[in-house]
Amino acid sequence: MTAVETETHAFQAEVQQVLHLVIHSLYSNRDIFLRELISNASDACDKLRFEAVKDAALTSGQSELHIDLLADRAARTLTVRDTGIGMSREEMISNLGTIARSGTKRFLEALAEGQKADANLIGQFGVGFYSAFIVADEVSVTSRRAGETSAWTWRSRGDGAFTIEPAPADTPRGTAVTLHLRDDEEVYLDDWKLRALVRTYSDHIGFPIRMPARPDADPDADPDTADGSDSTSADAASAAAERAGREPRWDTVNHSSALWTRPKNELSDDDYQGFYRHVAHDFGDALAWTHNKVEGNQNFTSLLYIPAKAPFDFQFGRDERKGLKLYIKRVFISDASETMLPAYLRFVRGVVDSDDLPLNVSRETLQNNRQVERIKGALSKRVLDLLDRLVAEGGDRYDTFWREFGTVLKEGVAEDFSHRERILKLLRYPSTRSDGPDQRVSLDDYIARMATGQNEIYYLTAESWKAAVGSPQLEALKARGIEVLLMHERIDEWLASYFTEYQGKRLRNVAKGELDLDALGPDSGQAEREQAAQDAAPLVDRLKALLGGSVKDVRISRRLTDSPACLVLEEHDMALHMQRLLQQAGHGAGPAEPILEINPGHPLIRRLADESDQARASDLGWLLFEQARLASGGGIEDPAAFNARINRLLAS
Repeated sequence: MTAVETETHAFQAEVQQVLHLVIHSLYSNRDIFLRELISNASDACDKLRFEAVKDAALTSGQSELHIDLLADRAARTLTVRDTGIGMSREEMISNLGTIARSGTKRFLEALAEGQKADANLIGQFGVGFYSAFIVADEVSVTSRRAGETSAWTWRSRGDGAFTIEPAPADTPRGTAVTLHLRDDEEVYLDDWKLRALVRTYSDHIGFPIRMPARPDADPDADPDTADGSDSTSADAASAAAERAGREPRWDTVNHSSALWTRPKNELSDDDYQGFYRHVAHDFGDALAWTHNKVEGNQNFTSLLYIPAKAPFDFQFGRDERKGLKLYIKRVFISDASETMLPAYLRFVRGVVDSDDLPLNVSRETLQNNRQVERIKGALSKRVLDLLDRLVAEGGDRYDTFWREFGTVLKEGVAEDFSHRERILKLLRYPSTRSDGPDQRVSLDDYIARMATGQNEIYYLTAESWKAAVGSPQLEALKARGIEVLLMHERIDEWLASYFTEYQGKRLRNVAKGELDLDALGPDSGQAEREQAAQDAAPLVDRLKALLGGSVKDVRISRRLTDSPACLVLEEHDMALHMQRLLQQAGHGAGPAEPILEINPGHPLIRRLADESDQARASDLGWLLFEQARLASGGGIEDPAAFNARINRLLAS
């Protein structure tokens, strides 16, 4: 080969800027370069397989399609070689000499406007190949197109120019990309590292990804268990085989069979569970799964799992959701939970594989468009369908799900209006008829056993199960046999502002506002209560003067039958236990003033009404208020004064 046969070409005008961006800014994960090169190799094999349908001669003499990884530690090179369609000289200049032909100018303009390097810009920018320069200071590409006899080598150091020259006549069909690695990138010569990256990013590529077999290695061993100690010997074995003019012995590193693309009737439960453990990194089995394929205006396949147990750190990962792997044409792109699933379904694990989803410039994240939103909506529906199926099947599987992920599902009532009714149907709460917090009832079941004349769904929010079940606000309803839902998790008070009606029934918090019990039947004790209210009028005035601004009002209660007093809030006030939590966290304005309701028939109230000693009456009045505040989850603002009052009354 003579110097005349080597041609030097300049990249297009903006390429140097883009190359600098790709190398230094675009990719957050350096390992991605191998995914990009393998993806390109897979595309080349796909193109040849398609064209060979029309022209079988294209694969004559070499019908097998595969991708090889070859590491040469002595030369410090890593080669990704495929037996795909290959490139002609013109295609090399066009494909490798131009970056983002349709979008480079706009891409750079967007960067100039201050957008991040991975901003969601429209169009494919074609920079995947150039990710090789992240780890290599020189890249060469040797290729022969199927059906042609001439081969060419493209070479560049990423410095604004590239050369192209004829390659040896015996160059096989396909493309070999050789990376001359930088001094600090030796890890990509290690056998274990390459195998691990293939298993992570390209495990389900539809073509065999091969590496030279490790000497004395078990060909069936899991490459994830390799420790890298034999990488040098594997390189040596490969080099010796090539010097001897024979192919090295190969290991197929990837599974090369995407389980989710296989027909469901070919897969057993063991197949699905085995794949779940692989994709979710879980030692246990999945609780349930749904496997679906959609064809039409958009083509995608999904395999979604619900774990049987929440990870120990699950509640801390709302802003960094993981678990749903995105593949495009069986090439792993990223964990797409944040893009493809709403936050309230972040417990889902699995894969979604699409043929034509748009990616941003680095192929690390999805562009946000209507197609993505449609798939997101379809995946949400599939998960809710699966949960409906668990409910319909009975047994304890849905109870298991609710125990692990029910709190998260509740978020969907506020976040997903389109599926709101379906989510409400899936909610479960204990009630005043439950034997414990784990005995829960659905809203439909509650409505089915509502009392005659009852038109509202009664509920109570509290900071714990014990606080809810022992709340004095429940007494009158319990006495009438009215069931009340006990919402005892922190999210429930927030949820209640979005959860106001179900199946035409208004939800009513029994600890807020006036409680009208007339619709539930005649009150035989109304005359006595009215008389008691008249008799207690002086005490009401006395308590108003005593408590001052600590309460908005003092009134006779219709809620109480056994307790002396309780605190009630206005309809739209936040529960006292939530006010306390927000104040402790440094959030929110001042606390809402509660209303003190008293039971005039209680001995403590009668004693307070008869108490002539002003100091003792003050202690009794304040203790009445503070006990009611404790029962409502509000806490004691002045514990020392509270203890002093108790001690004075005990001593007397």
